[in-house]
Amino acid sequence: MSRTIIAVVSDMVFASKIRATGEALGLGIKFPRTLEALISSAEEARPDLIVVDLHNEKPDPIDVATQLKENESLKAIRLVGFFSHVETELQRKAREAGYDQILPRSVFSRDLAEIMVQEAGADGRSR
Repeated sequence: MSRTIIAVVSDMVFASKIRATGEALGLGIKFPRTLEALISSAEEARPDLIVVDLHNEKPDPIDVATQLKENESLKAIRLVGFFSHVETELQRKAREAGYDQILPRSVFSRDLAEIMVQEAGADGRSR
């Protein structure tokens, strides 16, 4: 069974890095652009991990967490957000909304392959 990650990012640099890293690890990557597409994609693909740029305007990252964590069939999916380290209020809101892990952009970028391996089982291990 192929492992899947959903990435909610509008920044093309991060999208390219996520796509390249995922492909190198043999993961399927989906990039929905709306909250409705994200929910639909998550229900269909049953991803191992959802990563969200907390600076997205659409879909709103807080709405993303709220919708996923309120949905019985989706709330167990690991939800990781990344943000600019100076935005501590955004970090607090994301934590309250239900993100499982919140990382500064620099750490997310640096550790992306490790995050994908650990969270999505890209090395063949199950979480």
